[in-house]
Amino acid sequence: MQSIRTLPFAVLTLLLLAVQPTNAFAVPTIVSDYKVGDRLQQQEVKTKSKYRKVSWDDLIPKDWDPMAAFKGIDLSDLSKLKDSDPRAQEALQKLREAWVNAPIAPEMNGMRIRIPGFIVPLEVTNHRITEFLLVPYFGGCIHVPPPPSNQIIHVFPPKPLKKGMESMDAVWVSGTLEAFPSDTDMGSASYRIKAEIVDPYKN
Repeated sequence: MQSIRTLPFAVLTLLLLAVQPTNAFAVPTIVSDYKVGDRLQQQEVKTKSKYRKVSWDDLIPKDWDPMAAFKGIDLSDLSKLKDSDPRAQEALQKLREAWVNAPIAPEMNGMRIRIPGFIVPLEVTNHRITEFLLVPYFGGCIHVPPPPSNQIIHVFPPKPLKKGMESMDAVWVSGTLEAFPSDTDMGSASYRIKAEIVDPYKN
């Protein structure tokens, strides 16, 4: 199986260029040291913790092939198609269905974890984020389409995030991971965490 670390951004970007209008994901500029598609390093100073530090690949079943939806499709030809071409629309629909229905890793359900990712706000009260999606790479759901649902975690922090935390900020989220699907305006998530800790990410 090809690693999900390289697939979602590469494939989604290709399809985005092939079948979406150029301004489909126009959003206010986010000032950041990260570039679209960047992922966070997993290294962190080792300390005693009740949470298991996991990677995004841990949330994917080992036998899942994220490229299965594209069998028989030449991706290089797809990138040359016009927005309105039925073949491009059909490929995009296959991608959406595969991504929304991406399977979970059952052994992760109920595990107390610590994982790094980027914030995609869902609910904001008094300029503070009270609910968000956590995604594995910069720009997911904002600058480019959402990653597979098994690469999105719906996070409910214990209290509104600190003032100054904004969209696409990098954070560590700690809490009990649940296999609990949810559909939001920003993407479909296969997992959720009622977080106990949300910390700014530091290398």
